[in-house]
Amino acid sequence: MERRDIRDLEFEDLRRELESWGEPGYRAGQVFAWLYRRGARAFEEMSDLGRPLREALDRKFVLKGFEELSRQRGGDGAEKFLLRLEDGRLIETVLIPAPGRATVCVSTQVGCRFGCVFCASGMSGFTRNLTAGEIVGQILHVRQAIGRPVTHVVFMGMGEPLDNWENTARAVRTLNAPSGLGIAARRILISTCGLIPGLPKLAALGLQVELAVSLHAASNALRDRLVPINRKHPLDKLVPALRDYRKETGRLVTLEYVLIKGVNDSPAEAGRLGALARRVGAKVNIIPCSPVEGLKFEPVSRPEAVAFLRRVEARGVRVSLRRSKGGEIRAACGQLAGRAP
Repeated sequence: MERRDIRDLEFEDLRRELESWGEPGYRAGQVFAWLYRRGARAFEEMSDLGRPLREALDRKFVLKGFEELSRQRGGDGAEKFLLRLEDGRLIETVLIPAPGRATVCVSTQVGCRFGCVFCASGMSGFTRNLTAGEIVGQILHVRQAIGRPVTHVVFMGMGEPLDNWENTARAVRTLNAPSGLGIAARRILISTCGLIPGLPKLAALGLQVELAVSLHAASNALRDRLVPINRKHPLDKLVPALRDYRKETGRLVTLEYVLIKGVNDSPAEAGRLGALARRVGAKVNIIPCSPVEGLKFEPVSRPEAVAFLRRVEARGVRVSLRRSKGGEIRAACGQLAGRAP
């Protein structure tokens, strides 16, 4: 029988498993401390556990790791890690540093099945979901590499988190749990391209995580072109679903808007975006498009982005203009592809 990655288990799962072996429940706390506070990479390192228990854990479970194929650092401090999974598949993870914080952008899938036309992650299609252990493992890998705690996590890397819901939810609970990494829920952000069936599940998670929706267009005709999932979950269904999410959770939703020159940057689109954001009761985050090899989309200039922002803001909406990091190492929004440099 193939051994399961122990990091796929949440705390209560492990506690029940160990108790079924005749071990006291507190052993789960000891194991989790080794996994998430001390960063153990082998059961043999868990020195306050008896040898018979360490050997039993080793027979039943495995501590999967990554092979780091490359680590690139940009002039703005962003770092991109190209990681090989145990089955040989490749993913990318990004560290986004700022004063007093270290944010890790994690992937949830190898590839992506949703094919947003300006994004590199889906250009090679979808391969598989990441396990909860592989998602959490990215944070542990980066923490080990930089030698300091990770303060924030954004689910904005390769893949669609709500399309891999069970593993995403397990990972989030372990990230947030005091027995796990203890990262506050409000420091965890989950991004979706608008997968409506996942929104009630996220609300039912019961944690005050942040939600960002990759909108990129405020009309169905344009969004159908840019974000193909819109053909299945159009704006007239997405907007009420987001309003319901906000009502149920009390959490503000962020609408992410990648601004593409000559595509979605017109004054009319700015007006539609502002009106839609008001209907949702959302704030807007404008992100100048990042160049992707093989795609012809171009970013607007900063003055053009500011002018677009002012038009949205004029509708009485909170708007920000993101200064993306990692562009020079292909680690900015839409640039992660899981390929060797």
